[in-house]
Amino acid sequence: MADVLPLVEARLRGALGEPDARAAVTFLGTDRIEVLRFTDGDVVRYATLGMSAQPMSDPTAMLADPVKGPRAELVLSVRAGLVETDKVLRPLAVLAASPQVEGVVVAPGASLDVGEPLWPGAPFTSVLVAEPGGLVEDLELDEPLDPVHFLPLLPMTPNEAAWKRVHGAQALQERWLTNGTDLRDPSRKSVPLD
Repeated sequence: MADVLPLVEARLRGALGEPDARAAVTFLGTDRIEVLRFTDGDVVRYATLGMSAQPMSDPTAMLADPVKGPRAELVLSVRAGLVETDKVLRPLAVLAASPQVEGVVVAPGASLDVGEPLWPGAPFTSVLVAEPGGLVEDLELDEPLDPVHFLPLLPMTPNEAAWKRVHGAQALQERWLTNGTDLRDPSRKSVPLD
């Protein structure tokens, strides 16, 4: 079975350019997760590398399938230079390790919470997982492996996360769109929710 991660890194480089920084985090009992930083003008993108090494498996399954199952990496885009967003590396690695640690399947529409600000002073402790295929195209793998999806993460304030739990991901995304919310603003306020 081919190692997936070199292919994933090549896809990230092809879509986002050369990373200007990378960091690695290893949690007890998990594979190493790297976070690559790509700077593109006034936008900085952080992409995980390592989450897709193993397929995500249904937490109710008796045995995890070592081959079949969804694979993904996470991508977060924020405006550069406004706040100290590089501190997001560890929270991103925690989110990327969650399928191994907690047995969750990360999919579009899901909320992921780190329980603390994503970076110092951030008004966000959680993210909404958006649909893949925009910024970085899916990476098709040889059968029987599922493709790797590159899932954009949209930071949510605690109020937005609570509102999303009641009304759903689609309703929150429509609220952001209607209000012209700049989801890349690392210090934005919550969208009006009344």
